[in-house]
Amino acid sequence: MLPNEHGRINVSIQRMSEIYNGRQYIIRIVFMIAALFLIGKTMHLQIFDQSIKDRARTSAIQKKVLYPSRGLIYDRHGELMIYNDPIYDLMVTYNQLDPDMDTSYLCEILDIEKDQFIENIEKNWKSPRYSKAVPFIFQKKIPTETYAKLQESLYEYPGFSIQLRVIRGYPDTIGAHLLGYISEVNRKQIDNNKDIYALGDYIGSTGLEGTYEEYLRGKKGMEYLLKDNLGRVVGPYLEGALDSMAVSGKNLITGIDQELQRYAESLMQNKLGSIVAIEPATGEILAMVSAPTYNPNLLVVNNKRGKIYQEMQSDSLKPLYNRTVLAKYPPGSLFKPIVGLIGMQEEVWNANQGFGCGGSYLNVNHYMGCHQHEHPRNMQVALQHSCNSYFLALFREIIDKEGYHNPREGLDRFNAYLEAFGLGNPLGMDFNGEKHGNLPTSALYDRMYPNGRWRSPTIISVGIGQGEIELTTPQMANLAAILANRGYYFRPHIVKEFENDTTQIDLKYRTPITIPIDPIHYDPIVDGMERVVSMGTAYKAYTPGITVCGKTGTAENPHGKDHSIFYGFAPKEQPQIAIAVYLENAGFGGTFAAPIASLMIEKYIKGEINPNRKYLEQQMMDADLISVP
Repeated sequence: MLPNEHGRINVSIQRMSEIYNGRQYIIRIVFMIAALFLIGKTMHLQIFDQSIKDRARTSAIQKKVLYPSRGLIYDRHGELMIYNDPIYDLMVTYNQLDPDMDTSYLCEILDIEKDQFIENIEKNWKSPRYSKAVPFIFQKKIPTETYAKLQESLYEYPGFSIQLRVIRGYPDTIGAHLLGYISEVNRKQIDNNKDIYALGDYIGSTGLEGTYEEYLRGKKGMEYLLKDNLGRVVGPYLEGALDSMAVSGKNLITGIDQELQRYAESLMQNKLGSIVAIEPATGEILAMVSAPTYNPNLLVVNNKRGKIYQEMQSDSLKPLYNRTVLAKYPPGSLFKPIVGLIGMQEEVWNANQGFGCGGSYLNVNHYMGCHQHEHPRNMQVALQHSCNSYFLALFREIIDKEGYHNPREGLDRFNAYLEAFGLGNPLGMDFNGEKHGNLPTSALYDRMYPNGRWRSPTIISVGIGQGEIELTTPQMANLAAILANRGYYFRPHIVKEFENDTTQIDLKYRTPITIPIDPIHYDPIVDGMERVVSMGTAYKAYTPGITVCGKTGTAENPHGKDHSIFYGFAPKEQPQIAIAVYLENAGFGGTFAAPIASLMIEKYIKGEINPNRKYLEQQMMDADLISVP
């Protein structure tokens, strides 16, 4: 080999060695990067990725929810109105099932077919809602008798277990609208309260159940159970160190007198309308009835509930519709005492002022009718006979105080008083869904009569509770409470306290609200209301031994027979009860509303009906104001 060739070979070998060493270095770097990546990924999975922890924990630990007892509801005398009933959900853990077990008897107990059994078992296992190692509901709302049969045979069916829940029960058939019902939560409710509700939970939907859901529901507990590799429970996890007990809901004591509520509902059979009774000294609601009503036991949580609910929803009489808080009515002549108070306060009228009434009131070019009665020589006599002419004239004086051509200022001032009486807005009761009624404003009439072409004669019917004004029954009952108290009220409320608990009802229910009317003006109004019952339009409400003060109303109904209305309170001094009764399509206020109110007053104050008035009680109970045209 030539010398120069030998040199070239050495150079080639050296170069190859350099290339090899470079590649080796690159390979080492690649392996190091890969190793670092794997280490980082492992750290991420084991330390930072919570989902991996959750999966591991799910496969090893079972979380069992402990459901609390829902708070009970009592009346003012401690009588139970709502209690808890046990109901059972049949749970199943898929990977614990015995594929060879005979399920025919289980299907027989549950009253389902084989196809239904398979459908209940098979789930979308790709969905995060289900896991083969975690129990899920196989069948819910199992009645007690079915549960008893299951208990005897459940050991034959591995993978199946029972989960106890509580639903509502009612010892009586009364108070459906008042108490309300519970329903299964929907997706929106779950999304809005993720830490509170889950699929299958129950929530208060209507009535007190809905309004006081936060207090009644209680707080769930949790039990952690350790599972083996087959998903079988082998004992408590960490010896129960992480477990928490369920906390029962708070028990409510209401102001409701259950006996009075029962009596009111019996009087309202076969009638449309509502009754609200209030204790004037506290604002506590004694009875609240919407008619027609239904047996609350019909809507307890069971497998028949959906069908029954649909039937009631399609009923033309609307038994699910709560007229006490949702219906808005013209108050009719119940409005006259309030007009009288405002007129005296505004100094456009005085209690001893009379007005000539010849049986009608001439308003521009037409006559507005009135009853045939003695001369309304003062406010008391005008109320006694419910003189339309007297209060139409009084109303016009209020509206025209700043001049005939400036009615807006008069109406605005008039409405300011009405708002102080709790009208035109919800009263703020502890009851969801309360409507506000309607106060006709200057803005409304400006829209109704363009270019400001309205004056006091245009809106004069408002002065006797007709036209555009509308109130709810609780607002009417609250007006009676204001008159009973001679100028103040406590916001009407149903719950008076929480049993054995330091929690107090909202301060707003314990704070009196004063009406900006001089107390001296109430005396002639109350005296007139006493005359209404003793010798006036509500003579049927006269109750021996009890001085009842009240006012009848007959509200015009463009769609049929007039509405029968009454509100009042008793006794005259130190009143114990204020009440409003509104009967749709029942005619004159003294025919039905006044007698029903007087019977309730007597029942509450004396505990029984005078034998001489038993005939009246029977008449009211037997009266069918729905079937008769």
